[in-house]
Amino acid sequence: MKRSRMKRLLMIAFTCIFSYATGFVIFPYSYWIDYFGMPASRIIMDILVNLLFYTAIVELSLLVDKRLNKRISWMVRPLKRLLVQALYQILGVLLIVICMASIYLIFADFVGKPSPYIGLREAFYTLILVMFWGLMISAVNTGDFLLKNWKAEALKVAEFEIKEAQNKQLAAEIELQALKLQLDPHFVFNNLSVLSELILKDQQLGHEYTENFAKVYRYLLINSKKKLITLREELKFLDAYLFLIRNRMGEGCVFQLNIDESRLNMLIPPVTLQLFIENAIKYNRTEEEDPLVVRIYSNDNDELVVSNTLLPLIKMPDSTGLGLKNIRSRYALLGERKPVIEKDTQNFTIKVPLIK
Repeated sequence: MKRSRMKRLLMIAFTCIFSYATGFVIFPYSYWIDYFGMPASRIIMDILVNLLFYTAIVELSLLVDKRLNKRISWMVRPLKRLLVQALYQILGVLLIVICMASIYLIFADFVGKPSPYIGLREAFYTLILVMFWGLMISAVNTGDFLLKNWKAEALKVAEFEIKEAQNKQLAAEIELQALKLQLDPHFVFNNLSVLSELILKDQQLGHEYTENFAKVYRYLLINSKKKLITLREELKFLDAYLFLIRNRMGEGCVFQLNIDESRLNMLIPPVTLQLFIENAIKYNRTEEEDPLVVRIYSNDNDELVVSNTLLPLIKMPDSTGLGLKNIRSRYALLGERKPVIEKDTQNFTIKVPLIK
């Protein structure tokens, strides 16, 4: 409300000041000599009448815009809106000119001294000028209206993008949980089967296997909801996880780790390494004669690299791509560099950024 009132006052002041400024150009010098020779009361009355006149024009412009905004949209039918608005403005200004001229003459007679004389040409120029200012006021108001709409639409788009990002984050979290639920039963079944065999063959090894099995699940329970964890903690989890893999796969899978100690305090999304190793084991053979080699190392670009040799299965399992897609989504939400996937005839490599 306060902003609307201020806008009205500024438009009235602007129009009134510039009408006098253009009047100095249109009217002859003799007119202004006579004008300033009138009594002070007559000049004040002239200024007040002009102020009332331009107030009426401003209010007319605002009223026309307000009514037409409800009936003819600038966005839907811009040409029709332009023509109708211009016509209403011109007719409205003419009506105001007639009314205000009558009032002006009445007050002029009341004061007792007529206005300085202007010719027909100056009167015509004045009428054109008044119409021009009426249209200018309408244009300014329309521009303000369109700018407000643009800002409102921009805010809506920004809110939509924020909601979309939130939805993507939620979807990524749901996918991660779904992935864990898909892996867990299979993972539990395999490890319990191995554990039952180890207990019968080697109780000490069975005890160690149980402890590492518990470490893996403790890590998943504690850190599954975290966005980031230090590489040091992830590698502790990986140590326990690889213990299970080695005892399950035997010599069919070889792991080579080479992590620079300076990168151990950098951050990574939890369970990232488990997803990559499971992906390597799922789509490749693990044979003692030709073992699957998985290399995990850091590079100079602050990236963690997981690379495995390609030993394709004869019958490849169906791939949903859920694990890798989940990792990409998590990094996208973190606003970091994207993971890079490289594949040639011999190796499949994934590089994920380490976050400082």
